Amino acid sequence: MASLSAQIPLCLALMMAACLMIGINGSIDGAQREFDYFALSLQWPGTICHKTRHCCSSNACCRGSNSPTEFTIHGLWPDYNDGTWPSCCYRSQFDVKEISTLLDALEKYWPSLYCGKSSTCFSGKGLFWAHEWEKHGTCSSPVIRDEYSYFITTLNVYFKYNVTKILNEAGYVPSNSERYPLGGIVSAIENSFRATPEVICSKEAVEEIRLCFFKDFKPRNCLASKTSCPKYVSLPAYVSMGCKFPILLDQNIKCCDAFFCSN
Repeated sequence: MASLSAQIPLCLALMMAACLMIGINGSIDGAQREFDYFALSLQWPGTICHKTRHCCSSNACCRGSNSPTEFTIHGLWPDYNDGTWPSCCYRSQFDVKEISTLLDALEKYWPSLYCGKSSTCFSGKGLFWAHEWEKHGTCSSPVIRDEYSYFITTLNVYFKYNVTKILNEAGYVPSNSERYPLGGIVSAIENSFRATPEVICSKEAVEEIRLCFFKDFKPRNCLASKTSCPKYVSLPAYVSMGCKFPILLDQNIKCCDAFFCSN
């Protein structure tokens, strides 16, 4: 029989291996614990597109008359009630073929508003949608279990709660001169959505609005107790720069802001 002193290191090694399998959050194989609620994050293109300095084909701000004029989707995010969130929960590389039937809707309602490729958990640099699926979508189980379901569910929730329409009907319309009471914007959404949203601002301009949901997609209050917004905010209108100089680059047409393309 092995001596007690020889057994102690073996026990410690077994305990460490068990901890690695269970993970710090108490789930098997290092998986992150199940989320508590969803946040649907919506971007206001008028605010984000005003920051555009260089145009490219992937940036919806550069689409001229086809640039977005209503809130677009940033993502559907599984979150925890303590203010943190899971991310990159299991290895599932984004495959654009899985959502091929949704691409027209995604280009219109869930476009990238930036140039450059997005970081992903498992696929290196890629599409904006790849970032959202791999970082957030993979953490949506057991409510959402696959890539197609993640995107179609998000689109359906977005269509059901049309924040742009809610605000327009309450008199809050895009303007580069008007300032609106933040409380009025929140109340307009509360009256329709029956729950309190979170509003994110860049200086005095509304940049994002987040709607929160229980796992069955019934509305619930968002957690934020503080806001980055002042008492009066704007919803900037934006006129697209369009594609000034279409240039053939690496066998693709790229929109540039001069006769050369910067990185």
